[in-house]
Amino acid sequence: MSTEHDSGADETETPGEHYFSADPSVPFERIPVETEVWDTELRLTSGSGVFAKGRLDVGTAILFRETEPPSPGRILDLGCGYGIIGLAIAKVVLDAEITAVDVNERAVLLANENAERLAVADRYRAATPGQIDPADTYDEIWSNPPIRIGKEALHELLLTWLPRLRPEGRAVMVVGKNLGADSLQRWLGEQGYPTTRIASAKGFRVLETRRQARSA
Repeated sequence: MSTEHDSGADETETPGEHYFSADPSVPFERIPVETEVWDTELRLTSGSGVFAKGRLDVGTAILFRETEPPSPGRILDLGCGYGIIGLAIAKVVLDAEITAVDVNERAVLLANENAERLAVADRYRAATPGQIDPADTYDEIWSNPPIRIGKEALHELLLTWLPRLRPEGRAVMVVGKNLGADSLQRWLGEQGYPTTRIASAKGFRVLETRRQARSA
């Protein structure tokens, strides 16, 4: 069983390179991860050059611990890494259709391999952003977003994907308090996405973002 570790810069990073690189140059090594999510055991494969290599990071663990699985529908796992969030949803919510997106091509490869291993590939697809139809919309977005890409890039990322929420949709995200969770919550509200804190644990906030109701 994997143990939880603080999220942050991945230990596989090389100078000037991060897990959010499109094609990490660090040698590719697959590393198993075993964990339990929503009373369901998951056996996955992570890898070098991908966030949370060989582990379930504590932020994502808190996201699972402080939430219930979503209702059936179209779900986006934003910044999926090796796939843990979307794959957990696919295993637990049998009528959910999951799209997982990551700029890291290695992460996309691992996520799709994990979907095959878990026998959910018929309802799960991981892809890079350019491979996703821009007209696609989602009932929910779940994410442990890549805060360390910087505030400007993070804001651009969220303003690219949050508009794809359906009118009654929501986003559920986990963000470290010391990495700006509270200021991000305020900023999202200012952009027309009212956001509430639904949980707080171990220095992390679990945020729920809604599409602002349109005026009649």
